[in-house]
Amino acid sequence: VQLVESGGGLVQPGGSLRLSCAASGFTFSRYRMSWYRQAPGKERESVAIIDNTGGSTNYADSVKDRFTISRDNAKNSVYLQMNSLKPEDTAVYYCNAFLYMDYPRRYWGQGTQVTVSS
Repeated sequence: VQLVESGGGLVQPGGSLRLSCAASGFTFSRYRMSWYRQAPGKERESVAIIDNTGGSTNYADSVKDRFTISRDNAKNSVYLQMNSLKPEDTAVYYCNAFLYMDYPRRYWGQGTQVTVSS
C-alpha cells in the first residue's frame, strides 16, 4: 500500500496550490479519502473528506469556500485545490484512505509541506 503526496511548496498569501495524492496497492475506488494537516506544535486535523464515489464532500470550517477536494478513480488519485491561502494554512498535508470492512483499514501518506509566507 502506498500513498504519495506531491504539489506542496512555498506560496505567498493569497496564492494557490494543488496537492495530489497517488494511491496504489489497494482498491482505491472503495475508500473514503481525506486530506489532513499538521502545523508545528499542533495536532493533526482533518481538512477535507470525499466519499468513495466523489459524490459527497465535507470541509473544515477554516478552509470552506477556499479549498476543494476531488478524486479520479480511474487514476487512483485524490486532489486538494487550495486557493486564497493564508499563513495559518502552513502545515504538512497528509493524504488518508479509510474503509471499514470487517475492521477499520486506514492508510497514510508521508506528507507534503505547504508554507504560506511573503
